[in-house]
Amino acid sequence: MKPFRIALLVLSTLFPAVQLFALPNISDKLALLSQYFGMAGLILMSWAQIWATRLPGVEALFGGLDRVYVLHKWAGIIALAALFAHDTIGADMRGLGPETALSDFAESLGEISLYGILILIGISIATFIPYHFWKWTHKAMGALFIVGAVHFTLILKPFAMTDAAGLYTGAFCLAGFFAYAWTLLPAKWSRSSAYTVISATPTGGATAITLQPSGRALAPQPGQFGVFRFSDAGRVEPHPFSFSKIGSDQSLRVTVKALGDDTQRLGHAVTTGQRVLLQGPFGHFQYRAKRPQIWVAGGIGITPFLSWADAIGPSDPEVTLFYGYRSRAEAPHLEEIEALAAAKANLHLRSVCSSEGERISGEFITAQVGEKLSGYTVAFCGPTALRESLQRELRKRGVHARRFLYEAFEFRTGIGLQALANWVMRRWRRSSHA
Repeated sequence: MKPFRIALLVLSTLFPAVQLFALPNISDKLALLSQYFGMAGLILMSWAQIWATRLPGVEALFGGLDRVYVLHKWAGIIALAALFAHDTIGADMRGLGPETALSDFAESLGEISLYGILILIGISIATFIPYHFWKWTHKAMGALFIVGAVHFTLILKPFAMTDAAGLYTGAFCLAGFFAYAWTLLPAKWSRSSAYTVISATPTGGATAITLQPSGRALAPQPGQFGVFRFSDAGRVEPHPFSFSKIGSDQSLRVTVKALGDDTQRLGHAVTTGQRVLLQGPFGHFQYRAKRPQIWVAGGIGITPFLSWADAIGPSDPEVTLFYGYRSRAEAPHLEEIEALAAAKANLHLRSVCSSEGERISGEFITAQVGEKLSGYTVAFCGPTALRESLQRELRKRGVHARRFLYEAFEFRTGIGLQALANWVMRRWRRSSHA
């Protein structure tokens, strides 16, 4: 995440503090701080609603959609902390006028919003909750945000909604409202393109699904992905898939491996002639022929590299692709990538079969490519554990973090407590053995 994007979020959230503490004749600074926490929580929740739209400008401003989802998650968590501080400190001020039925109603709305959001964010970060239940509770969070915005509009405050502080936070709330309304639209009304399945064939334990546009066609770049809704394949939720092939006839192909309940159902339910709604293209994991490259694919992680390999031109820099799989029978599109490597002199394929005792590592890559890895860009798609291991090993061999490219399809995660506990344990063990 680039610093200016973080700065934009921080400044947009801090700005109400400047507006509030510039108000004259306010003696209760603690209550004023509580007012600020409430406004900051609403602004962060507004951003979360805007990010959830997946509109093209959102990704352009904040980076790849995977980064946007991380921002979305943490904005919700920090917003909850701000709203909890707002409620705990108390925002009541003397001299704001008599309590009315309307202000009492606004107080009740604030309580409903806070405790409802507290419950739903708890569900949101609990990854053991079934996805179908999680999806609807997550969607309801937007409704509670609107309840909180109405609370802010009606509650007694040391400023009017027509003052700078009211207009600023009110504008964010309005933007969040329209963003939430956009996410509630049926898929056929939102920014979706209709496609038809023209083939579904098995490949290495996965299913390659080729689609033809029924109307407006998308024009993805090699490495990008789309969010697919297979509406005729039973109860299958929208899911992101990389394009494993971008046809010159506007056809698109995705390759689906059964890694969860939905993808398992999808592999069995998809047949030719079915209708698919597709949003996208998304992602900044795109092929750029600027310097020699090392590509690392683990299993189904080969999918974006298939479209990358197809896009390699004869004068592009050298590419070495390490493709790791358990066995040839379980390697999606293995023959296809072998054919591409045979046809392109600047694409070198290194197959790594784990059932034969081979393993992709920093040492293995160095032995194949050479010691001077600092001149390479490394691109990765595969299991998280392998990525983290390679990042550590290749950093020691001169590959800067900016030269290690990847895209994380982890759209539903916890808050990292297990990872934090593991890090603390590693640090403790090192210090105890020192």
